[in-house]
Amino acid sequence: SCLQLGLERFHGVCILGFNSAEWFIADIGAILAGGFAVGIYTTNSPEACHYVAENCSANILVVENNKQLQKILEIQHKLPHLKAIIQYGEELKEKRPNLYSWSEFMDLGKDVPDTQLREIIESQKPNQCCTLIYTSGTTGQPKGVMLSHDNLTWTASAAGRFIMLTDAKEKQELVVSYLPLSHIAAQMSDIWSAMTFGVQVFFAQPDALKGTLVDTLREVRPTAFLGVPRVWEKMEEKMKSIGAKSSALRRKVASWAKGVGLQTNLKRMNGYSEVPVNFRLARQLVYKKVRKAIGLDRCTKCYTGAAPITRETLEFFLSLNIPVFELYGMSESSGPHTISLPHAFKLTSCGKEVTGCRTLIHKPDGDGTGEICFSGRHIFMGYLNMEEKTKEAIDEDGWLHSGDLGKHDKDGFLYITGRIKELIITAGGENIPPVPIEDAVKDAVPIISNAMLVGDKAKFLAMLLTLKCKIDVETGEPGDDLTPEAIEYCQKLGSKATKVSEIISSKDKAIYAAIQKGVSAVNEGAVSNAQKVQKWVLLEKDFSLFGGELGPTMKLKRPVVAQKYKDRIAQFYADVDTPT
Repeated sequence: SCLQLGLERFHGVCILGFNSAEWFIADIGAILAGGFAVGIYTTNSPEACHYVAENCSANILVVENNKQLQKILEIQHKLPHLKAIIQYGEELKEKRPNLYSWSEFMDLGKDVPDTQLREIIESQKPNQCCTLIYTSGTTGQPKGVMLSHDNLTWTASAAGRFIMLTDAKEKQELVVSYLPLSHIAAQMSDIWSAMTFGVQVFFAQPDALKGTLVDTLREVRPTAFLGVPRVWEKMEEKMKSIGAKSSALRRKVASWAKGVGLQTNLKRMNGYSEVPVNFRLARQLVYKKVRKAIGLDRCTKCYTGAAPITRETLEFFLSLNIPVFELYGMSESSGPHTISLPHAFKLTSCGKEVTGCRTLIHKPDGDGTGEICFSGRHIFMGYLNMEEKTKEAIDEDGWLHSGDLGKHDKDGFLYITGRIKELIITAGGENIPPVPIEDAVKDAVPIISNAMLVGDKAKFLAMLLTLKCKIDVETGEPGDDLTPEAIEYCQKLGSKATKVSEIISSKDKAIYAAIQKGVSAVNEGAVSNAQKVQKWVLLEKDFSLFGGELGPTMKLKRPVVAQKYKDRIAQFYADVDTPT
């Protein structure tokens, strides 16, 4: 059908919609027909869609519904290569030239002889590009990461073997597809690895990340599950709020079981294999029930990736005997580079290199921390039509520079300590990685949702803080109402606040004192005076994808926040005196 519509070799087929069978079919069909498979985030604006479609000279656009179609119709006149639009998720609301329903599209290929398709398939080579992943760079326009057939097939097979996915011939694995397929993580796990090992794929509801994901998990009971940190955090928050409502006895039992679970699993991590009696009892009384409640009772492979996860969240799940394994990589490495395994994992480490992948720590400092560089068959071909950017990413020796800072421990486990670009360099020349300090503040003050450290080229560090609030399920916009857990926290401190605005407008003494106490506690543990947080401010609105402060995988977009709140940040440094 793509050929019938006139898809040209190395032209894009852009797919704009939530995960579905049609998404997979359009993606693989585009590749076999000699085009590029290109996912577009459903949250993209019409302009952002135009950038991608224009950049890959798209001949065909596949959209899910009328909402996504309207974005395309708005920019259609600026897409000279575009030949057809296909809508798969709902009936067409109106007839238009070159606009097809999914069934009409499927019928188009009936008269194209198989030989024509076979010729194109035969002509394709392993080292040619077949997929573009647009990285949502935190600065500037996204870059089209060119992945070859070999990148995808080798990585799918190597990573799948590494985490010991079982082949469907022996026992079929089950996964739920819900993370955006325009992102490498979901594409590698849901399409390429699934195809390589014969995994059964179930599609979640489009509103999965707004709360229905757990229902789907309970229905499917997957054997492997990949979540971004935000997904694990949301589960943790939900489980804690349910736990807080249960009887005193239940809370006591749960608390006992979590203590046993954490101790036993930490020992396991360090090589002890015996299972104590109290652990077996806790498994029957608590862990099994918890797993069943969130649909992970058959899941032996729980993974997290795409952004940093806090130690607190990892320990929470570990205490319930749900080890969540961290993996690390980037679009430019076809997804994974290092992966943690049940028999080889350490809390807060991203694990070890997938077999066949190599790591170089570039220009390490005294304690062995430097830029993490990758090599292997998973390394991308380059950025589409961006030769300069490609040269910045891959050096003369073929090492891919990740932009991340990290180090290996004595056992070869990789730890990420920060990003080169996000390092704050103070006026005094101190290099400060913000994430550990932000995480410490979030841990110390449970009511804090997001924290962003500032202080580049400044005399001291300051911090923007947001509170945990309810999110509008339809739009994803953060509201003014505090979450039940946050309200409970306020009550414990003797505050009657139920809204963010109430706390800020009245400068709620109890809350402000609690936050200052938490910040002071974090400062106590600071490496040096330069790493202490001297000032902070509460913002009226939490960060979100809706507000633009977070990227598609919930990564903090620091430049966006810095721009949006530049007046607040300037206020920190308006007074001449450095606070003591």
